[in-house]
Amino acid sequence: MQLREMGEQDCLAFLAGHTRGHLACLGEKYPYIVPIQYAYETGRLFIFSMPGLKIDLLRAHSPACVQVEEFGENRTWKSVLVQGTYDELTDTPARHDERIHAWSLLQKQPFWWEPGSFALNAESEDSPAPSIFFGISIEMVSGRQVV
Repeated sequence: MQLREMGEQDCLAFLAGHTRGHLACLGEKYPYIVPIQYAYETGRLFIFSMPGLKIDLLRAHSPACVQVEEFGENRTWKSVLVQGTYDELTDTPARHDERIHAWSLLQKQPFWWEPGSFALNAESEDSPAPSIFFGISIEMVSGRQVV
């Protein structure tokens, strides 16, 4: 078994072939990390969420990381790290087409709205929380693998 660096194109192909990872953002005192489902498109990851702490933190500090991993047989694995910037696709006429595009990419995945649709302590079923679509613009990508 050997530890190897993954090239940029291998990292991007890996991201394109997966849909789940972990999003990390800057918390007030500690980093904050949560599981996510995403859709990859050249230079960007699209993610759906409901309002909550991660959105509050990302709005306050736009740098973010996404880590995606895969474990294979015989202790092999791959891990890719994306470093980038949060960009909320606000529900405005100017961003409407981008929101629809993000939705069209995400909806190809089964259960793409989970876990984003599970709001803790929801106030009322009659007034659902607004849907939030956002992108992470990829500024750096790196990866390692054991083969």
